[in-house]
Formats: sequence, C-alpha cells, structure tokens
Amino acid sequence: MNIEERKLRRRREKASRRFSVLIALVIGFVFGVAFTILLSQKYTIVISDPSEIKTVDYKARDISPTITPTPNPKTDAKNSAQNGRTVVIDAGHQKKGNFGKEPIAPGASKTKAKVASGTTGVSTKIPEYIVTLDVSKLLEYELESRGYDVIMVRETHDVDISNSQRAEVANKAKADAFIRIHCNGSESSSAKGALTMCQTAKNPYCGEFYTQSRNLSDCVIDGLCAETGAKNLGVSETDTMSGINWCKVPVTIVEMGFMSNPEEDELLCNKEYQKKLAQGIANGIDNYFK
Repeated sequence: MNIEERKLRRRREKASRRFSVLIALVIGFVFGVAFTILLSQKYTIVISDPSEIKTVDYKARDISPTITPTPNPKTDAKNSAQNGRTVVIDAGHQKKGNFGKEPIAPGASKTKAKVASGTTGVSTKIPEYIVTLDVSKLLEYELESRGYDVIMVRETHDVDISNSQRAEVANKAKADAFIRIHCNGSESSSAKGALTMCQTAKNPYCGEFYTQSRNLSDCVIDGLCAETGAKNLGVSETDTMSGINWCKVPVTIVEMGFMSNPEEDELLCNKEYQKKLAQGIANGIDNYFK
C-alpha cells in the first residue's frame, strides 16, 4: 500500500469515527428528550369507591388519609341526570376547637364556644372530627352518585370554621337540606344508639323551618337505623344549638352513635359500617324529598 492509499484510508477511518460519534450524540439526545417528557407526565391513582379503602389504624396519628373518590362510569351516568337538589354536608368539629364566643343565634345575647373540639373514642382513641369527615366524604360520594349537588363545609381537619359560619355556608347555597354529621358521647358507657336533632316549633330564630327540619330529621334517623341496625333514639328537638339557630334552611344534626360506648366506638371507626351510615343517611334524604 503506497503513501496516498494510506492517507486515504486514515481519512476514511477518521470520517467513520466522526460519523459514529455523531450518531451516538443524536441517539443520546433523542433518549434524553423522551426521558424528560416521560418524567413530566402526571399519573393519577383512581379510587372508584372509597369504601374499598381498608381500615386505617389512627391510634398513632391524628390525621386521616384524604379520600377523594373518583366516580366510575356507572356513577358518571347517574351524575349526568342531576336531580336539582342541593345538600350541604357539615363534618362536625375540626382538629382544634375554637373556644372564642359567638351568639347562639342572630341577635342573641347568650353566647357559646364558636366550635367545640368534640369527643374521642373510648376504645379506638380516634377523635370525633376524623370520624365525621370520613363519613361525610362517603356521604358526599353517595349523594353525588344519586344526582345531588353536594357542598362540603370542610374537606380537611386543619380549619377554623365556627358554627354560625357553617350555617352560613348552607344559607348562601340556599340548600334544600343541611346535614350536620356528629358522634355522641355520654358519661355512661352503656349509652348507645343514634338520633337526629332539630329546632322546636317555637324556635324564635328559625321556627319557620321547623316542619321541614323535623321531617328531614325523621327521615334521616329512620334511614340510618334501617341500614345499620343501630338503636333508633328518634329525634331530639332543641333551641340551644348555634349550628341550628343560625340556619335559614332545613337542617338536621345526625348523632351517629356513642363514642363513649366501646362497641359503638369500634363500629363508628369501621369503614364498612361508615359506608352503611352514609347509605342510610342518603336513603333518608331520598325519602325526605319524595
């Protein structure tokens, strides 16, 4: 091989190496862009039914997991035919009570704490505010699947919303029903059962809504107890509740059971039982509007 042929061969080898490097750079660039796009995508884990979530042990924590139910195709079909009713759900209490005072009703001289801290399970040690939000979210899902427009007063624990402010949410929404979800407590561990509460016919602040509130309360407690098998303690009428007195819409307080009773406490914190509570309350709301 002469000198010219060797030079030509070296030039070809250099060109081949440059071409290989160029190809490698192009391939690297393409893979880099593809990987960047892949990382930028958002992935969503969908829970079609919140009742499928297993019971979580909250004893070592005070914040429950956030459940954001995503309706499945069947639910979407139901939601496509809204029934024109608006239900406001108030998950009772909050992480920290606010013991500042507010009038128990518009223009009233008597005052009460803006929002109490609630009770705690005697067996589970789970605070009431966690149970009420868990059931409220299940109720929201159940009602929306039946065509209701649902407004939640709170969706997290770390809020500061007084009882009068909670009522105002329902008033501004012109709610067809205001459902306030609570758990009961007693000095007697044997006390058990569920009840609802509403104003009396002579309530000076919202007596005009007595008939509707009483009917709503009757329907809800009957539906809840029929679904869960809980002892039916009926309807308690009172004019001492700020969350009722400030209302200008039909309202009921649902006391789902006694967290001071070990057996009921365990039930109230059980996801399957919570699902029954939500279904029973929803059945009662359906019956109210019939």
